[in-house]
Amino acid sequence: MTGEDVLEGFLAALAVSFAVIFVAELGDKSQLMALTFATRYRAAAVLTGITIATAVVHLISVAVGYGLGAALPTGWIALAAGLAFLGFAVWTLRGDRLSDEEKARADRGGRSAVWAVGGAFFLAELGDKTMLATITLATQHGWFGTWIGSTVGMVAADALAILVGRWLGRTLPDTVIRYGAAALFALFGLWLLADGIGQLAA
Repeated sequence: MTGEDVLEGFLAALAVSFAVIFVAELGDKSQLMALTFATRYRAAAVLTGITIATAVVHLISVAVGYGLGAALPTGWIALAAGLAFLGFAVWTLRGDRLSDEEKARADRGGRSAVWAVGGAFFLAELGDKTMLATITLATQHGWFGTWIGSTVGMVAADALAILVGRWLGRTLPDTVIRYGAAALFALFGLWLLADGIGQLAA
């Protein structure tokens, strides 16, 4: 195989995986999560957290799809993620009890914001349709192009949601944002719990 063939294979995997994951992410729960987080944190912190989590999850995906051919225990992961999101809902409702210094750190979007967003996305994406789509793509295309394309595709779709979230954060009262975000996190948590229970019962 020549270097030109390798490059063509990489570009093909990159283009296909970008397109598939970008479309799959539109309207997905993780895109709604990006919007929700963007009402609370700076866009850079949200996008950084999403990028880190997506890169790790999709690296796992291409490893499973390309090399291992095994399934992750997504039922238990979904249950853990559901409980985490219910915790996020409670934490969001208590946001007005933070000290001024803690609020300032959150508004600046420091490392704690990046890890909060990244951890939430990592849990939510394990077993999600975009992960399963990435696994499938990796069985048919090169792992590196699939990894890069799927990661960039998801980050691009979530960046659109972040823009909407930042706009809402500037136009809606803080109380509306806080209760709305808490309700969405609770919904995500219940959704993931139901998904996990369904997988374990199957």
